[in-house]
Amino acid sequence: MPYKKEELNESQTVLTEFTFVAFSYLQELQVLLFLVFLMIYLLTIMGNIVIILLIKLSPSLHTPMYFFLVNLSFLEMCYTTSVVPQMLVHLLVEHKSISIVGCAAQMYVFTILGLTECWLLATMAYDRYVAICHPLQYTLIMSSRVCVCLAAASSVTGFLVEAAQTTWIFALPFCGPQQIHHFFCDILPVVKLACADTSMNEMALFGVSMLFIMGPFLLILVSYIRIISTILKMPSAESRHKAFSTCSAHLMVVSLFFGTALFTYLQPRSSYSPNTDKMISLMYTVVKPLLNPVIYTLRNKEVKGALKKTLARNFCPWPR
Repeated sequence: MPYKKEELNESQTVLTEFTFVAFSYLQELQVLLFLVFLMIYLLTIMGNIVIILLIKLSPSLHTPMYFFLVNLSFLEMCYTTSVVPQMLVHLLVEHKSISIVGCAAQMYVFTILGLTECWLLATMAYDRYVAICHPLQYTLIMSSRVCVCLAAASSVTGFLVEAAQTTWIFALPFCGPQQIHHFFCDILPVVKLACADTSMNEMALFGVSMLFIMGPFLLILVSYIRIISTILKMPSAESRHKAFSTCSAHLMVVSLFFGTALFTYLQPRSSYSPNTDKMISLMYTVVKPLLNPVIYTLRNKEVKGALKKTLARNFCPWPR
């Protein structure tokens, strides 16, 4: 397939678009994949909207924990929308291309949202730490102003770090080949297409991953060590069970997010495999955003209770 170039000089050209080849070898399955991914995407959007509306409509859920959950659900919708709609289109068309500008825009949005989620999950762990380890000071420490500041700090951190890194990546020259062995403009597949020494970029990627992905992960780990230590000292089994139940959903979401993120961005470059990377990427861009509302609905008694009350109030308004 021909690809567009602009001449720089007699010996070098620069690409103006990329072509995705992630699913090119599955021609006969692309319509089926389109239907499966479309269904998952619609369920993801609907599930996260339900979580947001349920929290907004239930006064019992107007607490810091659920304020952060609203932010997480909104992030998940934006996160998956930055990737999946384009992937759906490319499953139905022959020319699966994206301009350099479009690729940069996708990477900006995807990476900023991803890093913001890292820090938001760490903030949610801190909220659970304060609630369980310092319950008497909880409302004082986790005031509305503090919650807003923590959520804003997560967004600002994500924006500043990933905007700088993505700008640096797209300052590189791309002279060919044009084929991205992926279904979206992820960092490493794009960097590998640059016709320049990318060792500094790969070192920067590793450094950012260590500091801004491992950093929140370690904060979460320390928070839960303190939480578990406190829970084990509680006198009754009922109080221990109640405390654990408020953390279980968050722990499952953290495991899904950081498990895939750490594997993707901290694996040795020598062991990088495009096929493995695509499978892991499908987990954190398509599957994980769908599982989050399911986990928080099934594993959280307060959310389940609020959902039952809302459904009863709207669909069974009169007692039988």
